[in-house]
This record gives sequence, structure tokens and C-alpha cells, in this order.
Amino acid sequence: MKIKNRLKEWRVKKGDITQEELAQAVGVSRQTINAIEKGKYLPSLALAFKLSLYFETTIEELFYVDENSTKET
Repeated sequence: MKIKNRLKEWRVKKGDITQEELAQAVGVSRQTINAIEKGKYLPSLALAFKLSLYFETTIEELFYVDENSTKET
């Protein structure tokens, strides 16, 4: 199962904020936000909650299972 995210889309919706601005708002590094967006890092549940609160949406709106990737990777 591959989990993907819509962080970049939500950054644009929020006024085209930078990765750095988002990172500062949720208390992580810009590199962490970059790695999440690229699918190289899955955030902890606590960080996923912080991101959803920041964007005023649900975790499910930010993170989803890629239907085309049902096998374990």
C-alpha cells in the first residue's frame, strides 16, 4: 500500500505558502516537509494532526492510499 499526500496542493490553497513557512508553523524542518511531499517520509500521527489543523481540514484530505498501488512496497 502506498500512501500519498496533497500537501503541495494545500500549500497553494493556503496562499502559496512555502515549505519553510509550513515547516515553521508545525514545528519541523523544511527538509521534513519536502520529504513528506515527495513521498519519502510518512509523518507521525501527531504531525499529520498538526498539518490537518493548520490547513483546517482532515487527515484524510491530506493523505490518501494510492489505488493504483495496492501491493506492499
